[in-house]
Amino acid sequence: MQMQDLQDLFVDQLRDLYNAENQLLKALPRMAKASSNEQLAAAFEEHTEQTREHVARLEEIFENLEEKPKGKVCKAMKGLIEEGKEAMEEDAEPEVMDAALIAAAQRVEHYEIAGYGTVRAYAELLGDSKAARILQKTLDEEGQTDKKLTALAEDLINIEAAQGA
Repeated sequence: MQMQDLQDLFVDQLRDLYNAENQLLKALPRMAKASSNEQLAAAFEEHTEQTREHVARLEEIFENLEEKPKGKVCKAMKGLIEEGKEAMEEDAEPEVMDAALIAAAQRVEHYEIAGYGTVRAYAELLGDSKAARILQKTLDEEGQTDKKLTALAEDLINIEAAQGA
């Protein structure tokens, strides 16, 4: 894709996020299954449903832009998911595995927060207030998920992992 202006970059970045969200849809159920903590597994399952909504919102934006969402592979998300997969393959105590899963998930959340913040800013600059509102809603949810993971880590899981078996 040739990028001549901010609109082209906006579409390119939206495609990157679209692919990232679809990769995440496949990874989150595996993370939920690998969790020994019921609250963490539930958080992953809830975020799977949210991620489905994020994909649908991106599809709505693409439809409004009269653009296709496919055509880009998000290499960053691919790498983040691969790191999470490596963590799940470790021989770790359940509490330590849960802490590792949170670490992997928060890396993903921070990547998404950066991506959605950027495209929301582009939408605002381009005068696409509808896309900006849609993207802000997703950005808010990604931030809430990050906070939920932090609370689980700080209030329970990291403490259990520190105590060991």
